[in-house]
Amino acid sequence: MTKRKIVVALGGNAILADDASAAAQQAALADTAKSLVQFVKQGDQLIISHGNGPQVGNLLLQQAAGSTAKNPAMPLDTAVAMTQGSIGYWLENAMDKALADEGLTKDVATVVTQVEVAPDDPAFTDPSKPIGPFYTEAEVAAEKQAHPDNVYVEDAGRGYRRVVASPKPINVKEAAVVNALVDADVIPVSVGGGGVPVVREGHQLVGREAVIDKDFASEKLAELVHADLLIILTAVDHVFVNFNQPDQKQLTDVTSAELNQYIQENQFAKGSMLPKIQAALDFVNNRPDGKVVITSLANVGDFLENGSGTIIRK
Repeated sequence: MTKRKIVVALGGNAILADDASAAAQQAALADTAKSLVQFVKQGDQLIISHGNGPQVGNLLLQQAAGSTAKNPAMPLDTAVAMTQGSIGYWLENAMDKALADEGLTKDVATVVTQVEVAPDDPAFTDPSKPIGPFYTEAEVAAEKQAHPDNVYVEDAGRGYRRVVASPKPINVKEAAVVNALVDADVIPVSVGGGGVPVVREGHQLVGREAVIDKDFASEKLAELVHADLLIILTAVDHVFVNFNQPDQKQLTDVTSAELNQYIQENQFAKGSMLPKIQAALDFVNNRPDGKVVITSLANVGDFLENGSGTIIRK
């Protein structure tokens, strides 16, 4: 089999379920690593990315609760970098053990990644990216009173969450570093949480208060490193149209033209599946020979063996 360069984007469920403790998240990543090692076993070159919506939201809450004049809370871009480091640390350890259990010798390294965005991106005036925990209607009313500057929205029928600006990535500062690691047979963990959002000001990059969608950041990285395949792991084995309706249909092999038609029909929820579909379209449009797979972590084995999942082509 030809060696493929694959960017695998982990959804939040691969890291955090209901228990936000470090031990629980490390346990979830141990299971995640066992699935990811299957790619390494068959000779693929792996680049791992991940979300951080729950983690960065929880970190902001912790900081707000303990903030004082002498020990102020860190800004959002710095909180993104902090969660890149903590999740990367957990993921490195989990991958190290999973690789060793399979008799594989390979290093894993986390790259604290800066992702460039446009300073005039309209997202800065229209917050849309959910972060942190879910709230009931009563809980969100209390949150609004406590934090009047924060914006909260209903998220795909699952409750209310805080939303922040989510500008589109235009460049990944460390893309060449990621490629160098791959060439050195290292597995990089990159664009964690969508990367640290930065804008270019002269010769320097300056952080912005935002969280970049990890699927868009993963796509941009996959594009820049000339990946053969972008795999977006989420909570379901396949993408569906008419989701949760009596006539729902799973998509298996689908073209970009068909997906564009489904978008016109409003088939995909804005807060969940739509960004994944849009990221997939960006990748196959910019890498016409590339493919995208959207599936679940639990389905990785079946995808590798039987091609199961939603496969998107130009």
